[in-house]
Amino acid sequence: MNIVFEISTSNYLDNLLLVKKSLSHIETLVNISNGYLLSEPTSKFGWTFFKLSFKPNLQHGIEQKFADMLDKYKLNNQSQKFSKFMIDYFESKGCKIKVKLLD
Repeated sequence: MNIVFEISTSNYLDNLLLVKKSLSHIETLVNISNGYLLSEPTSKFGWTFFKLSFKPNLQHGIEQKFADMLDKYKLNNQSQKFSKFMIDYFESKGCKIKVKLLD
């Protein structure tokens, strides 16, 4: 199952750059390139929204490389654990975004 997030930010250009840098870094860590897709942004009420879709190879690479960290999250399923891990990862990289897992 491909994980898709809706990302929201009040500072699109700065946070888009931080998100891309963070994703590039994690791609390097798992030795995968072109592992995600970003949708075109839409803006409402001072916020900008866009979708971040993980390709299966990047998602699996992250799940394998960081399995011990993912297992520490006391959540119901793997997609929730992956989501929480990525939220924490983006925060650690200074991204000021809100992340929502899309079904």
